[in-house]
Amino acid sequence: MAGPEANGRAAEHDVDPMFLHRWSPRAFTGEPMPHALLMGLFEAARWAPSAFNAQPWRFVYAHKGTPEWDRLFDVLIPYNQAWVKHASVLMYVVSDRFRRTEGREPAPIHSHSFDAGAAWGYLALQAHRIGWAAHGMAGFDLPRSYEVLGIDEGQFRVEAAVAVGRPTDKEILEEPYRSRETPSPRNPVSSFAFEGRFTG
Repeated sequence: MAGPEANGRAAEHDVDPMFLHRWSPRAFTGEPMPHALLMGLFEAARWAPSAFNAQPWRFVYAHKGTPEWDRLFDVLIPYNQAWVKHASVLMYVVSDRFRRTEGREPAPIHSHSFDAGAAWGYLALQAHRIGWAAHGMAGFDLPRSYEVLGIDEGQFRVEAAVAVGRPTDKEILEEPYRSRETPSPRNPVSSFAFEGRFTG
């Protein structure tokens, strides 16, 4: 049975339409994001699944128009700075490489990046649910990010940057961003799901 169609996308199988509606725009209004809404994004991330409940995700964020924003924004590559300047909040997703239990030595967590990715996914869905959007990206100066964020690379891993804002008309964007401002398609399930043995 074919799944739903929404946002110019068609699902092969039956899923909630919210998965088709959520996407990663670059055109944002730049309006301030209320504190309560931002905390709601982190609250959603809080409830992501986590191995042994280690919850190894961390978020370092800044609001547009603050000195902290300037520091975090400067780490992005110019290609991303050109559109992130319209966002309301910029954050970096960081994962803790170790499970830290009181009274025990820190133990390595194999799934720290996996768990942090789940938390980011929850955050992105919550942003969509409230009429905002979260756009993840890897285009930033990774070595420099550790210094700017105050992160010990031996203990933590900087995973990605995320721009958050309220979507607006793509006409505010310059090219090549404007022509790319549309929900992207996805590969079919058969290209990444294999029964019994990997054959990709």
